[in-house]
Amino acid sequence: MPAQELPGGPESSTVPPSQLPRRRGDLDAATYPAQSVRDEVRRNLIDRLRRHEPIFDGVVGYDETVVPQVVNALLARHDLILLGLRGQAKTRLCRQITRLLDEWTPVVPGCPLRSHPLAPVTEAARRKIREQGDDLEIEWVHRDDRYGEKLATPDVTMADLIGDIDPLKAAHRRLDLSDPEVIHFGILPRTNRGVFNINELPDLAPRIQVGLLNVLEERDVQIRGFPLRIPLDALLVFTANPEDYTNRGSIITPLKDRIASQILTHYPRNLDDALEITEQEAWLDRGGDLPEIEVPMFLREVVEEIAFQGRESEYVDPSSGVSARLPIAARELLASQVERRQLLHDGQSGPYPRLVDITQITPAITGKVELVYEGEQEGSLKVARHLVGTACRIVFDRYFPDVIQEGREENRERRQSGRPGPVGDDRYKPILDWFARGDSLELADSMHDEEYRDALASVPGLEELARTFLEDDSSAVLAAGMELVLEGLHQHSLLAKEDMATGTTYSDMLGIMLEGL
Repeated sequence: MPAQELPGGPESSTVPPSQLPRRRGDLDAATYPAQSVRDEVRRNLIDRLRRHEPIFDGVVGYDETVVPQVVNALLARHDLILLGLRGQAKTRLCRQITRLLDEWTPVVPGCPLRSHPLAPVTEAARRKIREQGDDLEIEWVHRDDRYGEKLATPDVTMADLIGDIDPLKAAHRRLDLSDPEVIHFGILPRTNRGVFNINELPDLAPRIQVGLLNVLEERDVQIRGFPLRIPLDALLVFTANPEDYTNRGSIITPLKDRIASQILTHYPRNLDDALEITEQEAWLDRGGDLPEIEVPMFLREVVEEIAFQGRESEYVDPSSGVSARLPIAARELLASQVERRQLLHDGQSGPYPRLVDITQITPAITGKVELVYEGEQEGSLKVARHLVGTACRIVFDRYFPDVIQEGREENRERRQSGRPGPVGDDRYKPILDWFARGDSLELADSMHDEEYRDALASVPGLEELARTFLEDDSSAVLAAGMELVLEGLHQHSLLAKEDMATGTTYSDMLGIMLEGL
């Protein structure tokens, strides 16, 4: 039986199914005990912790916050809910809990609740065991197939989750409606002896949430008043977005009370974690005959800063958040823009992005930020450009001298000590003087590499400044850094800029103001 891959990374198979017992009589109760799934998760979790093995893969930035809380909840045999904004790896964490299940588990064939051969829970399974005894052929289920998931929507019914009486089955098999065999079990009971996840729990109608109360506390299911109580053995995990509590629904108080652990997730708290997540998740290895795209670190930081600045922006709804999917999608669009330029120039253009290419990642921003009233008044496109500009300014200030304050202080110190030479904001003087003479610089994202570099090199002092502070001799990196300097000067209101669909033009700020007068 091949293991089904789940997003979040299945464990590699270590025991081939052909070597597992085939008959109920060959099943060793000590090796394959009929134990609770919570005890099974706890046992395997303790074993991992003792061996100092990672609990979750591909989850970045949670090692000291979320992961310890999830581990404690599982050690306590708790059901749990992950509460956080969109794009915080909640579902990925839930899916990876299956890594803590035994690799293979025996079941009675044909039993919808996957009864353990040594502890059957349905009448059909018990009848098979009575008829065949130790000669009963058993089936083996891999840990990845013991995961169930349901996206909560207002139209979810009790029949979907718990089950219902199937009159067609009763008629076809000539069974009385009081016979347990006529029940068609829902997705939750069919995940018996496994992990079941309900995503976006507040979207579930209150009357359906009431139906989960018995499952969480008494551990049984009741279907349409049918006089039947089947003990359910499932680890229940939920996810929810705080925004949903007010916008689309709420979790009823008795249900919240029965979910033993509530764990808060969060966005990456530092740039390094954000960069690692994007590198891990974005589709950047395109393959094919085009060379691999090489993105300078400061351009990667610009993309990440867009999300960070969006979470702080006065135009973006903070209760909605800015998903980590934004920089992931932006990096993918940036790579596509470089590919498109390479194809337009028949492969003669290098695999290096430019700052002007950032214009083409706007579709990754506008669909992932929820605007407040002020943002709606400005328009999504203008807000996206504002976020990009703010991100560029932050990264520029990180790599280059302060154009306003620090340079003046350094110049004062130099003059007082008698040391000659321009520093700080004086480094930008040749650049600003060139534009002040009436010159302007137009850059397009379709320009050939040589044309792009020559245009930037025409600005005096620009290349020397980029080479000094980026400490990189690569011509492609220097060119993108030179453009970052121009954008930084614009963001500090020292240069004017005109955005176009496929490029931008930099010019003297004072000249533009005088033209306006």
